[in-house]
Amino acid sequence: MTPAFLLKKFVSLFLMPFSIGIILLGLGYMNLKRGKERTTKALMFAGILWLTLFSYDPLANLMLHPLEHRYPAMLTAPQSIRYIYVLGGGHHTDRSLPITSQIEAESIVRLIEGVRLYRLLEGRAKLIVSGYSGLHDPNSHARMEQRLAVALGIPVEAIIIVPEATDTENEAIAAKNIAGETPLALVTSAHHMPRAMRWFSKKGLHPYPAPTYHLSSLKHPHYFGIFSVDALRKSTICFHEFIGMLWQEMKGIIS
Repeated sequence: MTPAFLLKKFVSLFLMPFSIGIILLGLGYMNLKRGKERTTKALMFAGILWLTLFSYDPLANLMLHPLEHRYPAMLTAPQSIRYIYVLGGGHHTDRSLPITSQIEAESIVRLIEGVRLYRLLEGRAKLIVSGYSGLHDPNSHARMEQRLAVALGIPVEAIIIVPEATDTENEAIAAKNIAGETPLALVTSAHHMPRAMRWFSKKGLHPYPAPTYHLSSLKHPHYFGIFSVDALRKSTICFHEFIGMLWQEMKGIIS
């Protein structure tokens, strides 16, 4: 992990909706201690309004939906595909738990989509899984995904692991080294697909987008009017992706 990578992760923590709301409330409390009642009220109101706004499901869906539906789902797999790259996510090693409880739900959905495409292609494609170990975990995410794929019936010889990839840009570089000009299916969460496609295209690859793990909905009116932690999570995903796209722009300028 490079210093730039760690700095990016650290700074982004303070730019999420929940963090910004807490910072506003914290600043309000500090001004209360200093006797600045008017400033305190303004900051407290701003913090509460901010958290309420981004916990509102209709707004969260409106922000997330364009990201998730920029690319259509891959319902059938083009027969020219020879690699299926499932982008990494999160996990925690705990041998007292089944492998399905050690890998985050989002990563499990990504892998299942990769397995589905592998079976549609009748084993003619290699499954690529990637992801590093994090700060303290003894296993790489790629190795954990490999274990789950084998448990789901994929032959171990059909799986390529990329255990050193720390982010999407690294995964695109690894994909270029493995696949070259050969067509590949790119599997990741729907909200992450626009950014992932941008990295993979920039590295000279020819990916077919295969988005999964769709979270937003504009067709279910019974969800409207709900304030929830789930809606705040959707807003957080949007912020994360927007910051990631901004980082891409900065990398394009710097490199």
